[in-house]
Amino acid sequence: MSRRVYDLPPLTALAAFETAARHLSFKNAAVELNVTPGAVSHQIRALEEELGASLFVRRHRGVDLTEEGDRLFSTLAESFVRISQRLREIGSAMRRHG
Repeated sequence: MSRRVYDLPPLTALAAFETAARHLSFKNAAVELNVTPGAVSHQIRALEEELGASLFVRRHRGVDLTEEGDRLFSTLAESFVRISQRLREIGSAMRRHG
């Protein structure tokens, strides 16, 4: 098995988790990501297996975050906002100097 840079799970799994956590819905996350709800569920289940922790409490009608899921969501959401801001700054700088 190859060693991953930064020792992170696949970014697709992290993005699926962040989107599902934001919506508290695998179905709505799937719509946003343009995939099936099953694909979102698969990504999240793989992430939970890798982490050895449940991130969602699955209910008959929807999901809720576990304590660990809530903490991971906060970290990911903040990180994705910071990445997005930096990418916009780079794009703006390139347009000004390009």
